[in-house]
Amino acid sequence: MGQIEWAMWANEQALASGLILITGGIVATAGQFTQWYLGAYSIGAGILICLLEYPRGKRSKGSTMERCGQKYLTRVVKLFGPLTRNYYIRAFLHLGLAVPAGFLLATILGTACLAIASGIYLLAAIRGEQWSPIEPKPKERPQIGGTIKQPPSNPPPRPPAEAHKKPSEEEAAGVPTGGPQENPMPVNDEVV
Repeated sequence: MGQIEWAMWANEQALASGLILITGGIVATAGQFTQWYLGAYSIGAGILICLLEYPRGKRSKGSTMERCGQKYLTRVVKLFGPLTRNYYIRAFLHLGLAVPAGFLLATILGTACLAIASGIYLLAAIRGEQWSPIEPKPKERPQIGGTIKQPPSNPPPRPPAEAHKKPSEEEAAGVPTGGPQENPMPVNDEVV
């Protein structure tokens, strides 16, 4: 049985928790909660998390589906090098970003989700996983004429392969094997 790639699950969880933090922060700020500044913090932290987590990492085995527009954010995430590639750093960054938002009721769900994502990232780091970008594959152009050795000589529908056999001895001697045949019984054409 294959080994689970935990970073893929942590990425989805962290992206969802970033969106939940943004939503909770908007509710807290627009509703003018007593600690509305924690709501504003949650909006900023949620945006930072979404920008960091939007580019998916390449899976070690198999193929990875790239998110729409991911290639632009991948360049930005690659610029930070080991700060974004190492899952230990991501785990503690997410845990640190989650703590202040935990003191406000509107953002506590985002905090819990982000803490779970942090735990999953820590598990991925312990198992030796590391973020690597999805590189676009160079498009291979098929060589014209390289795949077709010789075009077919007769148009479709083509007869089956048995029809291409060498003529038998009877055909070579001129004895017809196919076509119209003579009826050995006399046929009377009487209409009653």
